[in-house]
Amino acid sequence: MNDFLRFLITKTFWKHLGILAGMALIIALTIFIGLKIYTRHGRAYAVPDLRGLTVEEAEMVTQARKMRLKVADSLFISHEGRGTVIDQSPQPNFRVKENRTIFLTINAMNPERVAVPDVTGVSLRQARAIIETYGLEVGRLIYVPDIALNNVLRQQYQGKEVNPGEMIIRGERIDLVLGEGLSTRTAYVPDLISMSQERARNRILESSLNIGATIYDATVQTEEDSLNAFVWRQRPEYSDDLQIRLGSIIDLWLSLDSTLLPRPDTLDILLFDFDDEDIIIQ
Repeated sequence: MNDFLRFLITKTFWKHLGILAGMALIIALTIFIGLKIYTRHGRAYAVPDLRGLTVEEAEMVTQARKMRLKVADSLFISHEGRGTVIDQSPQPNFRVKENRTIFLTINAMNPERVAVPDVTGVSLRQARAIIETYGLEVGRLIYVPDIALNNVLRQQYQGKEVNPGEMIIRGERIDLVLGEGLSTRTAYVPDLISMSQERARNRILESSLNIGATIYDATVQTEEDSLNAFVWRQRPEYSDDLQIRLGSIIDLWLSLDSTLLPRPDTLDILLFDFDDEDIIIQ
């Protein structure tokens, strides 16, 4: 015991103790500095809003923030600038770490074109399914005297007959010339109140009718408003026993004001594209 106590006061002991203390301090400082560097490296940054920019402009913005870009998809939207960013992932203001890749969807420089399908000789329901499969839409329903009810006799594009295989812009409408049967056929007027315009349009087509005027009130100011608007009035009005001739038009009034609905609790607002319909009855 006395030898141990004498060792504690020797220069050798204090020399080794000083070396251990110095090594512990160096290790502690190394860990502290390393953690500080690591946490700074992993700092999260807000993703910038790149929508509306060209790819070159978006690259300049993201390079300054140490982020990467990759074009993942392209679409064609006529009212957006060609070659500009229309969507991104992650979304703006989402926080990410340095060197994160931002995936872009850009508006194509030229619209995509598709071949017109051949729907002559099939029913309206079949024709609609085929046309939509090709990325097109059914436009006007034009009824003419013919023995076969709702049989497609001809197909038209922009007022002229169109042949199968012709290339047109994706999303365009194909008008259908249909047989109205042996006698003057009629259809029941559907109840469209509280529906979005797209849902109402689908119901009208299913009833072998056409959309007439589409009237928005003062609550609808933007395109987004029109997507959220609902039908609060229609002409002819819905009735259990009211029937009108095939191909007749139904006018729609749309609004965002739910107090206009006769039954506000039945409000049914869906997000779909909107459009106007012309009608031709022959």
